[in-house]
Amino acid sequence: MLLKKLTEACGGPGQEYEIRNVIREEVTPLVDEVYTDAIGNLITIKNGTKSGPKVMLAAHMDEVSLMIVSIENSGLLKFRPVGGIDPRVLIAKSVVIGPNKVPGVIGSKPIHLQSPGERNKPFSLNELFIDIGATKKEQAEQLVNIGDHAYFTTEYAEIGADKIKAKAFDDRVGCALLIESLKDSYSFPLYGAFTVQEEVGLRGAGVATHQIEPDLALVLEGTTASDVPEIDEHQHATSVGKGPCLTFMDRSVIPDPKLVTKLMQLAEKHNIPVQYRRNTAGGTDAGKIQATRRGTRVAVLAVPTRYIHSPVSVISKKDYQNALKLIKAFLKSIEEGEV
Repeated sequence: MLLKKLTEACGGPGQEYEIRNVIREEVTPLVDEVYTDAIGNLITIKNGTKSGPKVMLAAHMDEVSLMIVSIENSGLLKFRPVGGIDPRVLIAKSVVIGPNKVPGVIGSKPIHLQSPGERNKPFSLNELFIDIGATKKEQAEQLVNIGDHAYFTTEYAEIGADKIKAKAFDDRVGCALLIESLKDSYSFPLYGAFTVQEEVGLRGAGVATHQIEPDLALVLEGTTASDVPEIDEHQHATSVGKGPCLTFMDRSVIPDPKLVTKLMQLAEKHNIPVQYRRNTAGGTDAGKIQATRRGTRVAVLAVPTRYIHSPVSVISKKDYQNALKLIKAFLKSIEEGEV
């Protein structure tokens, strides 16, 4: 299954080699041209010589990860997050490190040795380490290097009636939607941008947009779902199971109102449930895409994702399927001259 293959591959910011190779294998039969640029974006081209609006679909390949920053004399590894990770979700999680996927576990001082004050507060990053079973620094240095990234080992699984759990739905769910969208035929130039380093500043998206110079772009994302106990409904950014969501504004972008309206109209026409992102925290590649060169008309379509930026997140299969329906309806409307 595509989502399983994508979520179980590794690729932190600046280290997207493995996930890029997986995606390249999937898209090569679907497009006329595929290449990797200098920063690491994977660009696909379909109908590049045809007339019509130049359309770009974008999804970022990178996932939040942990970078090894020192190897202690004891053989334990110290690390820092690459992207936004809450330290409270890290304790006792299993990881793999570097290109050889050295297994390890995130540890801390055992509860039996903690003072009452320590037990009442979460561990800071300085109090956490990764144990790879080494007994001294020299032994650990044979297995890992400073600068290696560590990744959570969560396996893809379907749970409940229509839910899926996995790591890195932000933004492997967007990558899957982009790949599936490339399987159809279109009469206009369609570019796919699988971007890098979104989690550390939307870096790849600007480079990709500068090359492609699209007339309009649709960013495909996994976004925060906060429909959990003790959060009032009016504070839910999005809710899992109520359809893909559209963004009116976040800290990086105010999407093109006409494109957002068109997506809303298409959802209504095709009986596709949609919801609206109800907070403005966070940002997406749309911010860089919109502001590159002469500017680009851009909108964002996202799949609600619980427990985002953690070792495991949850989405609804129905939300994913409805997002794909809306993307295809949007592309069809472009083909018919409605956009």
